[in-house]
Amino acid sequence: MNAPPPGKERRNPRRFDRRKSTSVSAHLELLSKMSGHLAVTLNIEETIQKALDLIVQFVKAEGGALFLLDSKDGSLVCKASVGPVDISGVTLKTGEGIVGQCVSENRSRIVRDVQQDPDFDHSVDDATGFRTRSILCAPMSGHTERIGAIELVNKLDASRLFSDTDLLMLQTLASAAALAISNAHMTEDLVKQERVNRELELATEMQRSLLPATRPAPFPVCGINLPAYEMSGDFYDFFELGDGRIYFSLGDVSGKGMDAALLMSKTASLFRCLGKTLHEPHVLLATINRELCETAIHGMFVTMACGLLDLATGEVQLANAGHEPPLLHARDGSFTPIPASAPPLGILPLAAADDGIRKETLNLDGGTLYIFTDGVTEGDLENGGQLGVDGFINIIRESTDLPVADRIAAVVSLLGETGRKRHDDITLIAIDASTPCLRGDIEHNEAPMMVRYTFPAHPSELQAARKVVSKACTDCGCTESMATDIVIAVGEAIQNVVRHAYKDIEDGEATLEIVCKDGIIEFNLQDSAPTADPEKLKPEWPEEPGPGGLGICLIHDIMDKVEHLPSPSGQGNLLRMVKFIESNRNET
Repeated sequence: MNAPPPGKERRNPRRFDRRKSTSVSAHLELLSKMSGHLAVTLNIEETIQKALDLIVQFVKAEGGALFLLDSKDGSLVCKASVGPVDISGVTLKTGEGIVGQCVSENRSRIVRDVQQDPDFDHSVDDATGFRTRSILCAPMSGHTERIGAIELVNKLDASRLFSDTDLLMLQTLASAAALAISNAHMTEDLVKQERVNRELELATEMQRSLLPATRPAPFPVCGINLPAYEMSGDFYDFFELGDGRIYFSLGDVSGKGMDAALLMSKTASLFRCLGKTLHEPHVLLATINRELCETAIHGMFVTMACGLLDLATGEVQLANAGHEPPLLHARDGSFTPIPASAPPLGILPLAAADDGIRKETLNLDGGTLYIFTDGVTEGDLENGGQLGVDGFINIIRESTDLPVADRIAAVVSLLGETGRKRHDDITLIAIDASTPCLRGDIEHNEAPMMVRYTFPAHPSELQAARKVVSKACTDCGCTESMATDIVIAVGEAIQNVVRHAYKDIEDGEATLEIVCKDGIIEFNLQDSAPTADPEKLKPEWPEEPGPGGLGICLIHDIMDKVEHLPSPSGQGNLLRMVKFIESNRNET
């Protein structure tokens, strides 16, 4: 066996090298420390500055800079700087200079003498007075994107030259920094997206809050709004005025997305606010139109129909600005479209007159008025076709005997059977006078003339009830002063039912029957509240008039006969009030 040469170390080439071990350990320790810093912060500026500090110290460079690629213009911007000269904010063009080439070509470089390298850009040295001798540069890139580069300048050890080991280590650290920066960007994007999603949820909740609460039958107005996306450009609304009439509306905003949703919210708010004082539908639409013409985004508009329902007479005043023709379904089964009298809102200034927005006067007469958006008629069917107006009419005819809410549900159900995603909002409202128990429903018999009026026991119903009583008195031939007195007396009786008989019951109901025969007008007011004590219903005139307690006295004073009778149903109370119309009052 040959002996090792004199003076040579007897070393097995496979033997563990402590010097290399020390270098690798330091490298791993730096990588671990840097990764720890990068993992605990979500601040991108703080992240890259800490990473650069650690890299410059470990490689023993005089200075360093970390450049990030600007996605907007493709330039490289210095986001962190270490060394005698701070170059933070300096901008370089991608592909120019050593840093720019490293990023554009996605490759690392060692430049041991920049004065001999034609790619070196002297502009930064000229501007700062710093002298660059050597450069070590490694790109930072993710799986599918370029992020930037890390540049180190001027090795500080005895050789003053960067080594291949330095380059390999910088590449490793640059990859770790790139991953951390990419993760930080992703985290920022996720936080922003979460914020946007939350704001969208809140906006959706606010928009849905603008829709009216569903009222139980027999309330005559019923509607539905199903948005195709999170936000809707359709809306409907209804509310009661102080005199018992009901304002209703339905609208469709052009376009989709947040702009349409905001315009929808504004228009719906204007309708509810202005409708409290403007009791002419065509005047209301003209006023909303002026506001939208002044403030709406150019190119956007609103088609809208609104009306006012008088419960006592069944009369509807309707105005339509560019919307789909509403359909009046009469008791004889016929359907009559009511075309728009004006263009959509937000396009041209329009007055509420014959040459602007006009109103139509309809009488439901036991029928139903349907107003809908094109999302209903253009809705997809299971066979691939669209529902259309004829299809809508067919569904309503097939479900005529159902309550109005079930008729609306039948339309929506057919459009939802396809399983396809809706391309437009579905909005539908019905004003129904066909249900016998409809609030304000009035039945007339010719001989003797009879009115049967059923209504919820609520203070808001008093005005409508007074109208029914007033009309019956006029039809029976009462003088104006007598009719006024009778309205007061019957109104007091209804107030007693609402405030006292049903004081702890929210969903009470009462029925008023009016019979006129042989010069006598008779009022029978029946409720289903707990039976009242007859002794407490006797009139007692106070010695000194004061607030409250005079209602029963007024009823007895005005009417010729007042009786508290057992309820025919065996539950509740029945009040009979009689007034002689002829001058010679005969006993009854």
